[in-house]
Amino acid sequence: MPYVLGVDVGTTRTAAAICRLARVGRPDVEVVGLGGPGGGVSSTLRITPEGDYVVGDPGDPLLTASGFARRVGDDVPILLGQMWVAPEDLTALMVMYVAAQVAEREGEQAAHVAVTHPADWGQHRKDLLAQALRQVGIERPTLVAEPIAAVENHLAAGGGGEVQAVFSMGSHAFEASLVRRSLGSAAELLGANEGHDHPAGVDFDDLVLGHVRSELGRDLTGLDPADPWVTQLLARLRFDCEAAKRALSGMPEVTIPVHLEEGTREVRLTRPRFEDLIRPAVDLAVDTLVRTTTALEAPDVVLLVGGSARIPLVADLVSGAVRARLAIEAAPETSVVKGAALVARQAVEGPDAEPEPRETSVLRRFDDPSLRFPVGELGLSDEDFAAPPPRPSVDITPLDLPERRSVKRVVRGLKPAGAGGSRRSAPAHDEDDR
Repeated sequence: MPYVLGVDVGTTRTAAAICRLARVGRPDVEVVGLGGPGGGVSSTLRITPEGDYVVGDPGDPLLTASGFARRVGDDVPILLGQMWVAPEDLTALMVMYVAAQVAEREGEQAAHVAVTHPADWGQHRKDLLAQALRQVGIERPTLVAEPIAAVENHLAAGGGGEVQAVFSMGSHAFEASLVRRSLGSAAELLGANEGHDHPAGVDFDDLVLGHVRSELGRDLTGLDPADPWVTQLLARLRFDCEAAKRALSGMPEVTIPVHLEEGTREVRLTRPRFEDLIRPAVDLAVDTLVRTTTALEAPDVVLLVGGSARIPLVADLVSGAVRARLAIEAAPETSVVKGAALVARQAVEGPDAEPEPRETSVLRRFDDPSLRFPVGELGLSDEDFAAPPPRPSVDITPLDLPERRSVKRVVRGLKPAGAGGSRRSAPAHDEDDR
């Protein structure tokens, strides 16, 4: 079945979603599994000695590139081995890889591709990425700002509001945006404030790691960082700190294992302690959201987007600072890529028509002007209505019912299936039921 593709190349992770075409009713968006954690794939490209690119498999730092999507438009290219590569070319290669993976799964190429970008991109950056995408075979791509994609996903899921604020906090970036989008009209980005210096998810991981260091003292800080075994230990510990951060979104406390040479030590971290660690960073992000909305327009709804939006403290502080309804998905890290797929669908099939009003009941006030014939104001008397015609006579013919059969007789007349799926006729019995 024909489909369109949305791709979100993030700093840490690349995600994809598809939307089937020619379907009636609300569009159905499906996040595509690319084989990495969370369904996506690591946003890394490694060049091999043969000159090929390998996606999602970091190796030698001198041969591996990451974070290139945020550097599109940078005059300084990225050095891979002995090759200088522009960030937009690496981003286009990432999109090409995703499109090929999805096409192999679906058995055909996508009818259209939409790619997300930060809200603060100007026309120069968008032109560079569009040209790089055409060079890898993706013709006429649609480039959509991340907050607009998040709003499209919100409205397609049945959400409301004409002015939407988007609070986006991922692993490496934070962004506060304001979008005006109502049903039947195009989305308009009113303004955005991308916090390049704002702490985000990886900074929260560092805070958890700092808590572990302070709890263990010299048992951890006294290790030699040049020792390969210590390097491996710290890499595993950082992974466990990230997992603990995610687990605290649904648990009151966690235990972080630290695999030291003399044995495994465990460090306890409660949610209140974690919230104390990250509160200054979240306060800074919420202040940015408040300044953005105050300078532009009061929102009807605030969308929480990005993996760090799962943290309960984020929703608590946003709701206390902005007088608007909060909206957050079960998987806020996929809101943007699903919206990109919906934008790609609109590029092929056109914008969705405004749905019919949901109110269909006639039990409403008689002075409601939307009623064609308001109840109690017809102005007719009983004499204006003619009496109904007489009913015609009906002939009733008795039915000739068959002989009544008992349950046993009915069962005997069936042909049950035997072993192996063969069917055997049941022996006939003429005697009466017993």
